[in-house]
Amino acid sequence: MQEKLWTSEFFSMSGTNFFFFMSQYIMVSALPIFIMESLGGGELEAGLAMTSFQCGAVLCRPLAGKCIDAVNKRRLLFTATVAFLLIMTGFSVFQTFTGLYVLRFAHGIVFAIGTTCAATLVALLLPAQKKGTGIGYFALSTNLAMVVGPFIGLILAQQFGSDILFFFMIGLALLTVILANVCHMPDDVILPSKRKKKGFHLADFIAREAIWPSAISGLVFFAYGGIITFISLYMHQFELQAETSIFFVVFAAAIVLTRPVIGWIFDRKGADYTVYPGFLIYLLGMFLFSRITTLTELFIASVFLGIGFGALSPAFQTLAVRSVCPEKSGVATATYFWSLDIFVGLAAVLLGIVARHAGYEVMYGMVSTGVILLAAVLYAVWRRKNYKE
Repeated sequence: MQEKLWTSEFFSMSGTNFFFFMSQYIMVSALPIFIMESLGGGELEAGLAMTSFQCGAVLCRPLAGKCIDAVNKRRLLFTATVAFLLIMTGFSVFQTFTGLYVLRFAHGIVFAIGTTCAATLVALLLPAQKKGTGIGYFALSTNLAMVVGPFIGLILAQQFGSDILFFFMIGLALLTVILANVCHMPDDVILPSKRKKKGFHLADFIAREAIWPSAISGLVFFAYGGIITFISLYMHQFELQAETSIFFVVFAAAIVLTRPVIGWIFDRKGADYTVYPGFLIYLLGMFLFSRITTLTELFIASVFLGIGFGALSPAFQTLAVRSVCPEKSGVATATYFWSLDIFVGLAAVLLGIVARHAGYEVMYGMVSTGVILLAAVLYAVWRRKNYKE
């Protein structure tokens, strides 16, 4: 096992994860514009395109974990990235509603396999004493993609049109193929365990030990899902919609700048020293976000939310992976991401209902903060009864 953190393999997998996530968030912002302007669709068709992707990802996550632990991970990642390239090419060819839904469903499948495989390989490559720091930096590839992706997607769709958009996606997929497969990895990392169980078992698809940290992290992402889904509409009522991008820039900067300190504390002091402060800061940030009326208040809230989210997200991913033996890292990683897929999807529906009937101030100030508080309580219960570090 390698003792260094900053290796070519680590950069390769982080970059692969970044491109996979960026492809999704580019599509989230750009496809509705393409559907409405080029295909003559509306909100329903745009929603179905998003739902198709989510269905593919949610259905495939548990299978991806089992598959990753059972086969050669290098070959599986190569297959996923090549399929990713073919799917992105397909968007330029099959420009109908049916074609779009099928491609988005397939995109969700390869996204689930590719991101789970990259995260599993990183978890296996990292030395034990640097796992918290390493997974924290790896999580940056996801966090930054969530900021950069929508920004690029809107520019491509609004300023250059669908042809350039889909050509860019093909180039992005080609870079992913190259980056994911350029590095050699040791056999003890990429080859499956020799211990094999006959038949199918629930443990082959869901890591029971990882359910608690995955579900708690799901609640953290549920609260964040309310922000990324409704922030534009929320900002509109304060005439700050043009400044929405500032939130994501400050949010990402807060995560990046605090990552070295948070990772250092996690590895040397333990999870509690980053998770409990993270919950407190995240809770405060959400409360402030529910009370904003000016650009300055938006800036302050985004700083607190970024620090809190940046402390919690990688911590729970690390705890999920640490909860199992190395041979089950794929299943644990899939369980973690599966929880996120489900909770983020639920956030758009459930919080949307709250916003429609009670307003955004109630949604953020009471429901989202309540969810964060619930997550903190569940973490305290789990740590006391179920987890030994």
